[in-house]
Amino acid sequence: MNRKIENYGVQSIQRPKIKAKKSIDLSGDLGRQIIKSETKLALRTHANTFKKLADM
Repeated sequence: MNRKIENYGVQSIQRPKIKAKKSIDLSGDLGRQIIKSETKLALRTHANTFKKLADM
């Protein structure tokens, strides 16, 4: 990817890797709610993809 950027005259730089600092506890009722809401969002966002996969 760096060569693609450099073809347009932009210098590429090395960025540091950022690691996650927080962890989420998914146990219990609050965790169940988080999993449900994220699943609904993924299903709504990628509905067409899931339809195409189901028809394969």
